[in-house]
Amino acid sequence: MADFHPDSIRNDTDSKTLSRLSMMRTKDRELVILLGAIQTACKLVARSVRKAGIAGLFGVAGDFNSTGDEQKKLDVLSNEMFVNSLYNSHACAILVSEENEDPIIVPEHMAGKYCVAFDPLDGSSNIDCNVSTGTIFAVWEKTSTGPTTVADILRPGSEIICAGYCAYGSATELVLTYGHGVERFTLDPSLGEFVMTAENMRIPEQGKTIYSINEGNYLTWDENMQRAVDDFKQKKPEPYTARYVGSMVADVHRTLMYGGIYMYPADKAKGNGKLRVLYEGFPMAMLIEQAGGSASTGMFRGKITRILDLVPTSVHEKCPVLIGSTRDVLRVTSYYN
Repeated sequence: MADFHPDSIRNDTDSKTLSRLSMMRTKDRELVILLGAIQTACKLVARSVRKAGIAGLFGVAGDFNSTGDEQKKLDVLSNEMFVNSLYNSHACAILVSEENEDPIIVPEHMAGKYCVAFDPLDGSSNIDCNVSTGTIFAVWEKTSTGPTTVADILRPGSEIICAGYCAYGSATELVLTYGHGVERFTLDPSLGEFVMTAENMRIPEQGKTIYSINEGNYLTWDENMQRAVDDFKQKKPEPYTARYVGSMVADVHRTLMYGGIYMYPADKAKGNGKLRVLYEGFPMAMLIEQAGGSASTGMFRGKITRILDLVPTSVHEKCPVLIGSTRDVLRVTSYYN
């Protein structure tokens, strides 16, 4: 990981901003435009999150999203920011948002070649108590000819060309991969630009022994998952430490930085998880794998599957998620062997 000093004056002569590096990394003008639109939306959301209390944005909006979750006021606002920014970028063919029941097909005269799935404000249930939230996104390139259809985005995670998340906490950070390494950018408020603060991020091979899971769901897991979590708590000579924020971006960001494992396993009765494949499971799995970790569904539909190999059949399909240090992911899946 490079030793960056983003607030140092010497870096102003050669500032490594996301806008600049995206062109260097991809050499694709349309993708650079798309990333510019994502950056703008992230900045708008970050500002709204910081002003939420002052602007009266706490509380619910009185509606439910595509998967039955109660929408917060900031859910609605963040979604409008992302949809408008991406829709008008002329770089997108289809948009899938957690907050919209149906995919948004961009008219041909405004359409580009990219298919984008996103959760505009992950962890929004934590907004009112000032806990970290985030945005998650994944990008595919349209490969079909002719009019855009939902099939253009219902593709394996292994075909994603770009994925990332933006964390809104004590700092606004954007973590990104193009499929060859992971980069971390921090929003410099004085510039209004995301400046690189780490390149080639790697999840620690012998990182901290942390497990992250909602243990309130313990009775809904199958017996092997219960045994795996019990083992984390009873491991000798030192048990694992439990950390769970309830915002996927915050929990995965900590896992990427420190090591350990983040889990949202299958419900033994329903057979699926809570997290959506396209805009939660896929992008986070890609980032963790690119950082040297592992991403598995655990036992799902009768077998253990790499998350990025799933082929979704609907835009809001769900899957179980086990991601983090390979050491710990294998520890959990070994209970199913």
